Amino acid sequence: MKQDGRSSGLAPLKTVNFHIMLALGHRTMHGYAIMQEVDAMTHGSTQLLPGTLYRALKEMLEGGLLEENGGFDDTHTGDGRRRYYRLTGRGREAAEVEVRRLSELVDLARRKQLVRTQPLIASEGNQI
Repeated sequence: MKQDGRSSGLAPLKTVNFHIMLALGHRTMHGYAIMQEVDAMTHGSTQLLPGTLYRALKEMLEGGLLEENGGFDDTHTGDGRRRYYRLTGRGREAAEVEVRRLSELVDLARRKQLVRTQPLIASEGNQI
């Protein structure tokens, strides 16, 4: 049987959680910086609202996908009043599993001729 991550509870991820993981990558960031990074990397098509972001961060911390980094960013110049987050090993594994899952779906969509040659551009920003 093919291992897809579901048996380990790693996939599929909620869209908001995956966006947070993509924003973090190998970095440590505070919540507001994560919101800005998601906005930038989606060219404004997805904007995380504070309530959604902090609920997702709490869920991801409880699930062992993220950890807090003691008030410092990657440059060790953080603001002690802010909480800084980074992916755990389990979080990286979950992101990898999700990338494979999504890649397989895109491959299937191509085989079914559901993918356009030109990418779709969102006309309005999506807020989640």
